[in-house]
Amino acid sequence: MKKIYLLFSCLVVFMAGSVYAYAGIKNPDTFVLATYGTLRTLDPAVCYDSTGSQRIWNIYETLVFFDGSYTDRFVALLATEVPTLKNGGISPDGKTYTFTIRKGVKFHEGRELTPEDVAYSFKRNMIVDPDGGPMWMLLEALTGHGSTRDKDGKIIAGIFEAIDKSVVVKGDRVTFYLPRPFPPFMGILAYSASSIIDRKWAISKGCWNGDIGQAARYNNPAPGHEPLQKITNGTGAFKLKHWEPSNQFIFERNDGYWGARPALKTAIVKYVKEWSTRKLMLQNGDADRVTVDIPYVPEVEAMQGLRLYKTPQLSLTAALFCQKVDPTGNPNIGSGKLDGHGIPVDFFADINVRKAFLHAFDRQTYKEDVFNNLVIMPSSPNIEGLPYRIKTPVYEFDLQKSKAFLQRARGGKIWQKGFKMIIAHNTGNEMREAAALMLAENIMSLNPKFHIEIRNVEWKDYLIQYRNFMYPIFITGWAADYADPHNFLYTFMHSRGTYGRFMAYENPEVDRLCKAGIATIDPAKRKQIYAKLQGLWYEDAIGILLYQQINVRAYRDYVHGYVPNAILTDGWEDLKRLYKR
Repeated sequence: MKKIYLLFSCLVVFMAGSVYAYAGIKNPDTFVLATYGTLRTLDPAVCYDSTGSQRIWNIYETLVFFDGSYTDRFVALLATEVPTLKNGGISPDGKTYTFTIRKGVKFHEGRELTPEDVAYSFKRNMIVDPDGGPMWMLLEALTGHGSTRDKDGKIIAGIFEAIDKSVVVKGDRVTFYLPRPFPPFMGILAYSASSIIDRKWAISKGCWNGDIGQAARYNNPAPGHEPLQKITNGTGAFKLKHWEPSNQFIFERNDGYWGARPALKTAIVKYVKEWSTRKLMLQNGDADRVTVDIPYVPEVEAMQGLRLYKTPQLSLTAALFCQKVDPTGNPNIGSGKLDGHGIPVDFFADINVRKAFLHAFDRQTYKEDVFNNLVIMPSSPNIEGLPYRIKTPVYEFDLQKSKAFLQRARGGKIWQKGFKMIIAHNTGNEMREAAALMLAENIMSLNPKFHIEIRNVEWKDYLIQYRNFMYPIFITGWAADYADPHNFLYTFMHSRGTYGRFMAYENPEVDRLCKAGIATIDPAKRKQIYAKLQGLWYEDAIGILLYQQINVRAYRDYVHGYVPNAILTDGWEDLKRLYKR
């Protein structure tokens, strides 16, 4: 495979003249990040967003992690070395991976890491397997199933026994047994959902008790009821000191860390949704880095004393149509009927409606006005930088076509009666807000009977709401878990994919192709499969692909140690590498 590193190694660094002498650096052993992402959970088995992963990766550790800027090369963390075919860690048939576990590593609360902790962590995380969570990756690789439950929510027979047999301790080693070769497996092991926890501590806090016969009791906890939501005990270079939801999160250095001692003593992530406040904090040195949405890049480029990094990301943001909304107490669909005061729950099940909304989105204006052309406009979920990407058609901006599709939809009733609905986006993300406003304004311009309201919702609440089928259109992003098209096409298109399921989208041919794509080793055959899937994204008008971001990071120029990686999003910060000088 061509190295993703080579595709994404274009890095622009801009340094303006410093306004701070090093001696004048505020709080040299403290790093402050101002951002607008809110945190929902610290449980590695449940967390599936970049905000939570940033916290977890600094508190917990995985067996391996990405090697610098590479997305397909790894370094050992809690393992003593990265297994390969050459060193015997990977079996010739690609179905067995063996890791020797590092000795002398202690959890924050004092107990020493054991291979049993490693095996327990993987089994416990897969057993938890919450709806909309990250465990589908490990389950798919280690059991052949993308979930512990079938489409009706019932436990799959024998799934917990399969989990138990997939991870085995042998002395100081842990071996993973895969039912078939799974090329992205190492990338999955680097993800925050593969973090290692203290077995005895976790059990004492109410986690799975280690008895596979009782695993069902711990499966799919209700949001907010996972035992490790607000508490941590990792092996990482930093500990949780204090968490004030929607205000700030404070890390403190783990002075008993097994690795090199971090330069920072404290790191603070502050929740600041307004750009004007974040900008002022950056200018005054009250923040060492702030989240900079693309519309504000010219402002930071004009500021003094900054270091800027511009890196294309393996990430995708889209506005997704839910084809079967839950009407229970739902304020986002008005009356819930096609009576001019709402929309029916299956409003977007009509492909004419979906195509109308696709033709109403002005991609070119969005690219120019919102991103100043500093963005990649995707045509399918198999984004630039991934293997087997092909050029696929897109729905051009054409309000006359949009009008025609809406006049045709539901036998003309939508056009005659009109509708009322909500488009929601997460608070603080102005790029998503701009997309929602543009789409709403263009649709409403077609008919005075069309009414769309834009609503912002805090991220921690937004996650729960779209996973409960509450939004007719939800705008969200996806950052690569591993650098393979399966990670995107399955996610956005499969009926059990992380987003496909919450769109209530189901196409048996898509499901079959997704399964065949990851099970196929021959690159030529994989290329054919993924070409068909990319074509079906267009044909089925599944959603509106908004942007593949070029991430711009703005640090004070006295902050050093950041290493760009296309797979790690803006929320990521490797605190143990950072230093101020």
